[in-house]
Amino acid sequence: MNHYKLVLPEFMNDQGALFGGYLLKWIDEFSYITANLDYPGNRFVTISLDNVVFRKPIQIGYILCFVIKESHLGNSSIRYSVEVFNSKEDSEQDELLFETHIVFVNVDKSGQKNPILK
Repeated sequence: MNHYKLVLPEFMNDQGALFGGYLLKWIDEFSYITANLDYPGNRFVTISLDNVVFRKPIQIGYILCFVIKESHLGNSSIRYSVEVFNSKEDSEQDELLFETHIVFVNVDKSGQKNPILK
């Protein structure tokens, strides 16, 4: 599933590049949305982000495309691979800026692992 975000001036650091924390927040949010659309009726919580790789600085005006693909489905957890590209019109091709994996676990109201409803 793809999601998009416009990089605005309020997201930048003093060096003129995107604060990494904003990118991680958007990845968590968009991946959570994807998991809930893929498997409705579950109660997902983020348990990990791994192999976080910032490949290039992200500038004001970039239109980020978040490509989120399921990479593993377990009994109570799901893992997605996430790639972030610059999709702005004037770039010759989509440029890979960032990649990671994110894992969610399905929990009950008391926070205990629960099998994913499919």
